[in-house]
Order: sequence, then C-alpha cells, then structure tokens
Amino acid sequence: MITLTGKTALITGASRGIGRATAIMFAKAGADVVINYASNELAAAEVVSACEAQGVRALPYKANVANRAEAAALVQKTVSDFGRIDILVNNAGIWKEAAIDAMTEAQLEEMLAVNVKGVFYVTGEVVKQMKQQKSGKIIHLASTAGQRGEAFHSHYAASKGAIISLTKSLAPELAPYNIFCNCVAPGWVDTDMSHDALVAADKEKILSLIPLGRAGTAEELAGPILFLASDLSTFITGEILNVNGGAVLVG
Repeated sequence: MITLTGKTALITGASRGIGRATAIMFAKAGADVVINYASNELAAAEVVSACEAQGVRALPYKANVANRAEAAALVQKTVSDFGRIDILVNNAGIWKEAAIDAMTEAQLEEMLAVNVKGVFYVTGEVVKQMKQQKSGKIIHLASTAGQRGEAFHSHYAASKGAIISLTKSLAPELAPYNIFCNCVAPGWVDTDMSHDALVAADKEKILSLIPLGRAGTAEELAGPILFLASDLSTFITGEILNVNGGAVLVG
C-alpha cells in the first residue's frame, strides 16, 4: 500500500547507517532520492547504485549541513535537478562522549552545529520550496537521549531534545501549507556510529535495558520513517515516534 512513486526525497547523512537504509527503502517504494554525504564519496556512490537498481533516479550531493551556505546549495541543487522536494529526512548527526566538567567549547560547538544548526539550515531552505508546492513531509531523527538524557553525552542529549522541540514547533507553523513535520526517536541501533559501544564491555548492560533484548537494525528505523513519509500518515504531524524496542516508554 505504500508508494512514493513520483516523489523526490532529500536525505541528509545518507551514505551510511539509518540514512543509507532509508534511501534504499525509499527507492524500493519508488522515490527519487538525493544522497547527501559529508566526506565518504565511495560509500555515497554505493548507496546511489543500490537505489538506481530499483529503477529510480539517485544522485550523491556532498555538503556539510552545519555550514549554512552548503546547506542552502544542497537544497538549491536538489530543486534544480529534480524540480521539487517532497520529502526531507534530517538524518545527519554525530554522537560523541564528553563529561560536563571536561567538555571543551569545540566539542559543544561541533555537536550543536551538526545536530541542531544543520537541521535548522536544511529545513529552512526546504520549507521555502515546500510552501511553493503547498505540500511536503519533513522527518527529523532525534533519539531516546533527547527524552531521558544520557550521562556523559549531555551535549548530544540536549541537541536531540532541541530537535524534538523543533518538531513540535514546526508542526502547527507549517500545517496551513500542507507540510507535515514529525520525528523518529531511535534507541540503540547497530550502525557505524554506535557499533563500538554495542561490542564493548558494557554490551550486556545496554541490552538488558531493552525489553526486546537486542539493538535495532537500520532497516527497522527506515520502515517507520517510510511510514511517516507516505500517504498512510496524512493525519499525523508533530509526533515523536519512538523506535527503541520498548526501552524508553515515553509515547
């Protein structure tokens, strides 16, 4: 029942992990996709090939979304090449450790630049196009950390809490233009970003806190994102969809 045929999706941070899985799943649903990446050109090219194998258009666009000019150029190039943007998935993000009393200014600035400013920059530019179209779906990626906090990752948790608040703010602001804004909040997902933690000495402790007894996969996050991007979610906006194996019950 889900089809994105005729739609164009821009996915940030799409060369790996959840972004990669989402791009491929969108392509299988018929969407043309823009694969944004920051540095790994080879990985991005591999995602493009996987998407093209589904019979859709796919292009890799390099841009650091934390840079406002690059974020704007990313959106402008997407519109120039595809004519429209129907779906935006703000997936690009970083996760790093820092105790509050040892956190440097550079560590804080980096986290907020990528995880918060990058989302604001890309979304602001995309909304200009979506308002002209009088339609659009925006899906942010947050985290359970943005709801319950995370020791030694307070800057990360704060950045994801900001994305949750942004979602709730944009939903009523953009609803008059038929633009939907929702958020997916993952728990532990086995991706490049979290893999080391999941194989470290505290793996059993982490998994013991998840009722399903395991971490999620990137594809298990891509499915809910696809749902929010589809026409099956046309009465849902401002929602935080938790995908965490039952670990954080804050729905």
